[in-house]
Amino acid sequence: MSPKDAEKWNAIYRAGKHDQAEAAKVLREHNHLLPQTGKALDLACGRGANALFLAHHGLETSAWDVSDQAIALLEQSARELRLRLDTEVRDVIERPPKQDSFDVIVVSHFLERAIFPALCLALRTGGLLYYQTFIREQVSATGPSNPAYRLTENELLSLCMPLHIVYYREEGRIGNTAKGFRDQAMLIGQRR
Repeated sequence: MSPKDAEKWNAIYRAGKHDQAEAAKVLREHNHLLPQTGKALDLACGRGANALFLAHHGLETSAWDVSDQAIALLEQSARELRLRLDTEVRDVIERPPKQDSFDVIVVSHFLERAIFPALCLALRTGGLLYYQTFIREQVSATGPSNPAYRLTENELLSLCMPLHIVYYREEGRIGNTAKGFRDQAMLIGQRR
């Protein structure tokens, strides 16, 4: 990411325009798969709802984002909730996680295709990747307008091919689009 990206996101967080108060649906609905102990990472964490969720569930949690404003807001939330987090202002594209370093990695509403091989390898054996982001086959105006930041049909499955797929959901425009899980895909993969 460029310094311009960090500046853009800092401005967004300063203006209060990006407030994710809740952890990703894929994590909330499948938290029963989380290990009882271990190291977790909320990558491109933003305000850190996923990191707070992971720390609350007893995992040793790291949270990385390019925005120092987002990290400052997350640190404040963690203090208020008395949760321990290891936060870092970090360009996750330039410096993805190291191999065999996490038992759980969560990514939501962030897409950089080039780092998927590093994400899969950053999981320890038995580790889980929880991923949820926007798709091109949208039914509403939610999410980024640039199609480069949206997944094509079944692309998330392809990007996570080295992993054992535990769970996948992508409904697109099938059936009654007023119901169901729309505009996004979610996946849980395990490194074996």
